Amino acid sequence: MPRRLFGTDGVRGPVGKMLTAELALALGRAATLRARSQGGSRPGVLVIRDTRESGAMLESALAAGIAEAGGDAVFAGVLPTPAASILVRRHGLDLAVVVSASHNPWRDNGIKFFGGDGQKLSDAAEEEIEELLNDFASRRLDGPGVGSIRRLEGARDDYLRELESTFSLDLGGRKVLLDCANGAAYQVGPAAFRRLGAEVEVIADEPDGRNINEGVGSTHIADLARRIRETSAEIGFAFDGDADRVLAVDADGNVRDGDELVALSALHLKEVGELVGGGVAVTVMTNFGFHQAMKQAGIEVTTTRVGDRYVIEELLQRNWKLGGEQSGHIIWTDFAPTGDGLVAALLAMRALGERPLAEVRPFEKLPQLLENVEVRDRQAIAGADRLWEAVAHEGAALEGRGRVLVRPSGTEPLIRVMAEAPSEVECAEVVGRLVAVARAELT
Repeated sequence: MPRRLFGTDGVRGPVGKMLTAELALALGRAATLRARSQGGSRPGVLVIRDTRESGAMLESALAAGIAEAGGDAVFAGVLPTPAASILVRRHGLDLAVVVSASHNPWRDNGIKFFGGDGQKLSDAAEEEIEELLNDFASRRLDGPGVGSIRRLEGARDDYLRELESTFSLDLGGRKVLLDCANGAAYQVGPAAFRRLGAEVEVIADEPDGRNINEGVGSTHIADLARRIRETSAEIGFAFDGDADRVLAVDADGNVRDGDELVALSALHLKEVGELVGGGVAVTVMTNFGFHQAMKQAGIEVTTTRVGDRYVIEELLQRNWKLGGEQSGHIIWTDFAPTGDGLVAALLAMRALGERPLAEVRPFEKLPQLLENVEVRDRQAIAGADRLWEAVAHEGAALEGRGRVLVRPSGTEPLIRVMAEAPSEVECAEVVGRLVAVARAELT
């Protein structure tokens, strides 16, 4: 068993190699045992998944582990990851587990856990589960015997009703284009907008188990940007495979990332007196222009490491309501303590009012370039002395004009190299030099 099984967003990897039915069963069992040790004598555990063909197998394996440990597994079917946060609280369950690899290719899958409070489990809780994985025999608890496995009827409607009741929007006369990434939003995404009166056109809503994220969705937004110019839609939204993040395009095909969507919502919430605490939480990837705009608007900004869980932790600690990532993970805790692509899209529609997105620019971006470098071991970056020397050199040269950021991916064998500079040319030059050093030292 790996020393550190959980990454920044649960357990994720190739199915049949890293992520197997045996591991899923063991995770379900260990997480349920932990829930029992926390006071749940017969824990109820919600299980949802995305559209990958391996999802049903892993869902079944998890349920077997949950039942073996004396818990009751409750299947809710294919739903966005954030639905777990809503449904686990609505139905008074102890734990939720999501089978999804988010934006990864279909051959990958993942398992991530939410507590009964709707929040992703902490690093410490995941470490406890990992300890139980490695030492199950000595930690077996006496109790109710084998649990049950059942289906939760009406789960999709429960989630849609929550969205509809939260957003008292009239989208009549608005035409929206949705890219559902052939993933978890393929049904609830269009349904949510139609319930609010919008005219909806949809692409990538025919999952076959293998086409999730395949050239579509928020990680391949160029297709949506092209398609919107062929329609009369005023705005388009692209979700990722598990629909916990979203990016937008305007009617001219310009991509609007998470930074812009957070800024749009923050400015609106401040204007209507609903920006609780007066601040927003973002990550180190957030564009410098965002910080300038928030300062001008009198909105405080706090910065976290990359990962929506860290943004959420900061929001909860400060009792703020809004935060997010450039990649499109946007959290509005008035709805749920987790990122939700549909919520972010509806927040954007509320902030826009009658204005088309093409006419709105919440801030001016500093040119930014990000390049991924495939490496043997992403953790080896800690000892990459030549790379860090290069980072320090480039950062000093950009001081006061821009910045550089180099970090390992939390889920893939990649190093991410980013630069912001006054011009796109300088960005490319800085990133090119840093990528060359990273490849020489780490590949």
